[in-house]
Amino acid sequence: MPHPMQIKQKLLTPLAVLSVAVGALNAFYARAAESPTTDVAQFVQATEALRVDASLYDTVNLDWDDAARSRLVPAKLYLPKLDAARPAADTAKPASGKLPLVVFSHGIGGSREGYSYLGSYFAAQGFASLHVQHVGSDRQLWLGNPMSLVFRLTTAAQESEALARVKDVGFALDQLLAGPFGSRIDVGRITAAGHSYGANTTLLIAGAQVELQGRAVSLRDPRISSAIVISAPPFYGLGSPQKILSGIAIPTLHITATADDIEIPGYRSGVADRVALFQATAEGTQSRKMLAVFKQGSHSMFTDRMGTGGALLNPKVKVATRQLAVAFIKSLQTPQALELEQWRERHIDILATVDKAAM
Repeated sequence: MPHPMQIKQKLLTPLAVLSVAVGALNAFYARAAESPTTDVAQFVQATEALRVDASLYDTVNLDWDDAARSRLVPAKLYLPKLDAARPAADTAKPASGKLPLVVFSHGIGGSREGYSYLGSYFAAQGFASLHVQHVGSDRQLWLGNPMSLVFRLTTAAQESEALARVKDVGFALDQLLAGPFGSRIDVGRITAAGHSYGANTTLLIAGAQVELQGRAVSLRDPRISSAIVISAPPFYGLGSPQKILSGIAIPTLHITATADDIEIPGYRSGVADRVALFQATAEGTQSRKMLAVFKQGSHSMFTDRMGTGGALLNPKVKVATRQLAVAFIKSLQTPQALELEQWRERHIDILATVDKAAM
């Protein structure tokens, strides 16, 4: 176990630092572990369900420079094609014709190219999706001498980088809304979302309060009206989850799996930690929140990686995750909609738990 003082020097536990590395190992062994009796037809069907018609969306790479911090902030924007035909039941776009926005934060070692199964789907459903790349904890960590990888990962989990990631998202929002695409965005419907380290970033943006150097710090961005938290590691060494998260006052969706495990020798974080964060979020308030727990799986199956968590389960969970995200955001506009319950019925075979508090 890490020494408590070492934990307090970081905003996130080393579990979050090594989560992507563990995910890579899971992906490596996934096919060997997968049952040889997997039905090929079912696998093909599940994988095909992940495909998104490329004629329904566009992508734009954005390369911003935050001069005040001397930090690059690359991003990728997914947008619905202006001339694409939409399903008659599509309710994503409000009467104004502007687009709801999801701003997404990747896990450690990721990039703006990741989580494309989410971005492309969101855009095809009538949303804009901005995927921000955090240069201090992005894919560049995997480059260089393998012997110094642990040092690079540890550095990426320092307090300074965790705070910089939140500022990356705020800066990216500033640039997007002030730029040529800003007029297409509904500023009243901006959702922050993220996976793993990015889920912690999302919670900070949503209003989590941590104590650093003896003072309470809140990084809440008032433009964010809801949050989607996928596989968030605990905030070890920074107080109880209730103390950190109980002040979050916007609707939150939490997504995990029963085998959403981060493991290193002598240290483990499992689904219980993800559930504890859900329970602590806005505890004692009437803020709307929801938890979905899938059966089995893995921590990294929520990335673009295929196979990890089970060759057949992986694409099914991806499909269910993105459908749930869209249904959740839409439900905030039309609380009486049946989409969330219909979603549950469609995916009941891969669900372990669905908990809706004040929904």
